[in-house]
Amino acid sequence: MTNVAMYSAEFLGTLILILFGGGVVANVSLEKSGAKGGGYIVITTAWGLGVAMGAYVTGWVSGAHLNPALTIAFAAIGDISWSLVPGYIIAQMLGAMVGATLVYLAFRDHFAATEDQGTKLGVFSTAPAIENTISNLITEIIGTAILVLGILGINYPTNEVGALSALLAGFLVWAIGLSLGGPTGYAINPARDLGPRIAHALLPIPGKGDSNWEYSWIPVVGPIIGGLIGAFIYQFFLSIWA
Repeated sequence: MTNVAMYSAEFLGTLILILFGGGVVANVSLEKSGAKGGGYIVITTAWGLGVAMGAYVTGWVSGAHLNPALTIAFAAIGDISWSLVPGYIIAQMLGAMVGATLVYLAFRDHFAATEDQGTKLGVFSTAPAIENTISNLITEIIGTAILVLGILGINYPTNEVGALSALLAGFLVWAIGLSLGGPTGYAINPARDLGPRIAHALLPIPGKGDSNWEYSWIPVVGPIIGGLIGAFIYQFFLSIWA
């Protein structure tokens, strides 16, 4: 498989992820949407399904990382070449931005009908329920560590899950959202947060307010640290079990 093919797969897979994920937040939160008030279970379910669909469409090409934290963690433990990392991350970021733009186009009238700036930004990016830099960072680290550890476990050869791996990855993200998502909105993915946040800053959304750049580094740095911790924890236990 060529590098261009793998990069394009990461672009498309991340686009699908954000279209599902950002779309469900818009669907349940923007004014006059038919699904307004759908609630947290609806949101976490769609994010999990978005991961699964993105992985099923593109996993056979690129491995469907759809997440710079996962890409960096896999490179750190030797599962992919470091030479692929920049291309993967650029493709993931672009896919996230395009996915967020498509969400905006689908809900353009509903953005105009919604006055609250925080609700509009919440379609694109995460925010803490209680602002505390250290606590917010730790939450993102923990969530991403269990994401990477879980992905490595699901795909370990002796599990022989085959085509179910993408669905199980979706279940994993669903479970993380249900169990750990409340404090920060569980970005657990730098592209998932930063790409749409950039789109929010660039798109002509009426009355959108700022893009909360003060917080934006936490959903980037936290997941990268957490992904590395999760990968090395799994490698440590494999050295005991193998």
